[in-house]
Amino acid sequence: MSFLAVNGVRTHYQHLRAKSPATADVPQAVFIHGLGYDSLASFYLTLAPPVAAAGVDVLTYDLRAHGRTERPDSGYLVRDFTEDLRALLEGIGITEPVHLVGNSFGGTVAFDFAARYPKRVHSIVAIEAEPPTEAWSGKMARTLGGVVDGMAAEEYIAWVEDTYGAHYARLTRSAVKLIRATTIVEDVPTGPFLDEDALAALDCPVLSIVGSEGFQSEDLRGLERLLPQCRTEVVDGQDHSVLVKRHHEIRPVILDWISRHHNRVLAASGRRR
Repeated sequence: MSFLAVNGVRTHYQHLRAKSPATADVPQAVFIHGLGYDSLASFYLTLAPPVAAAGVDVLTYDLRAHGRTERPDSGYLVRDFTEDLRALLEGIGITEPVHLVGNSFGGTVAFDFAARYPKRVHSIVAIEAEPPTEAWSGKMARTLGGVVDGMAAEEYIAWVEDTYGAHYARLTRSAVKLIRATTIVEDVPTGPFLDEDALAALDCPVLSIVGSEGFQSEDLRGLERLLPQCRTEVVDGQDHSVLVKRHHEIRPVILDWISRHHNRVLAASGRRR
């Protein structure tokens, strides 16, 4: 268990080194989890160890106010999360460009980071995630508002426990505390946003993995029209919980993506794995 002071917030992270790397040029992936219930555990229990075992260095961390990371009262704009990622990479000493793998809001952070620091990103894998645009803001405001209304009731928590078990009931109570103790619900939908020009300038390769019944179900391939280098993989019959429920299916897709684009970068620089 490792901690680092990141923009004044004590941040919990785990760095899983690649097992049996083929060469010294090992890809570095950063896994960024979503809001509310989530923490680095969602990646640790699904993708992180197998991806490290396949020869990729993996960094996972708890976003501010999540998991074992400190919970400031305020400071939850998208840009705050982006700057946390920058400071974490610098604090750990990761200077080479990375492959960002973001789930839900973690993907939103990945897009904003790539727009602000394009030379630090090789590629993005966005799982059920969108860039921080005004359209995204409206969806997030409605989603977070509904969460607040529903989760505030004890009847809802009782339903979660009856339906999914005590573990998820505890996660729900933790999310309620996060919402009540911070400005996260008010801050997150306010951006700042990326406009069309910023999105058009985001030229790193993007793999968008979406559930057919998920957050982007109304327009599954919409990101392909917004981003110059975007490919979409649709997981049929799946809602927003693609990472948790279908990680065995998307793992080889993500590994192939990271490997191909890392090799492309190495070839362009005259190196090969």
